[in-house]
Amino acid sequence: MEAKLAKQDPAEKAKRAKAADGRIYFSYAQIHEAVSSCVPKVKAFNPDVIIAIGGGGFIPARMLRTEVRVPILAVSLKLYDHETDQMQSKVVKTQWFDETSEEGKKVRGKRVLIVDEVDDTRKTLKFCVDEVKKTNVPSAIAVLVVHNKLKKKLAELPKDVVYIAAENVPDNWNCYPWDAAKYDGRSIYEHEDLARQCLVSGNKGEKNIVEMEKKLQKMKIQYDNLSAELERCKKNAGGSA
Repeated sequence: MEAKLAKQDPAEKAKRAKAADGRIYFSYAQIHEAVSSCVPKVKAFNPDVIIAIGGGGFIPARMLRTEVRVPILAVSLKLYDHETDQMQSKVVKTQWFDETSEEGKKVRGKRVLIVDEVDDTRKTLKFCVDEVKKTNVPSAIAVLVVHNKLKKKLAELPKDVVYIAAENVPDNWNCYPWDAAKYDGRSIYEHEDLARQCLVSGNKGEKNIVEMEKKLQKMKIQYDNLSAELERCKKNAGGSA
């Protein structure tokens, strides 16, 4: 599993800086662009159905469905306490799809793509994959996440699961637009503005570093040239004496 991830290793699409509250904000447009970048890999997997993990996977799954025309099924899993944002000891299944429904019949013996917004500890993804395998027995499973946090995981996915991550990102507190009101009661417009600021600040910081490196390189060349000139002057002075 880790070998597949390392081989794929999608670089973060744009550098981002933290907002004043220490969080990273993402806009709807940024999420949409990230999801769309995964379409070729998703089409190569050729899913019969998408299973969206609620609530973070619902909107990315719907964005994906516009370009990958397959039905969406919804499941809800709970790892974090919604009141305290603290991780619980185990994942709790709160909602599952009806396999006898028209779309639910497209899982057993079929190719399934599981979608979530972030791969953090990996416990939720692992639980969902295991539950789908045990309960619904598909022929193949792929997992797609918008963001894979670069951190030690608390669980591992089975080796036969295809892993797709739109972006590898640092282990920061990510704030998504569908949760805008959760963060200090901000409006979606305030959230989107913060997302733009995080992106611009991050890219500006990266640009400054590149410019400084270029200046240092020029200074080094100038220093080497001056050193060589000084040595020639010393030799000439010695010869004259």
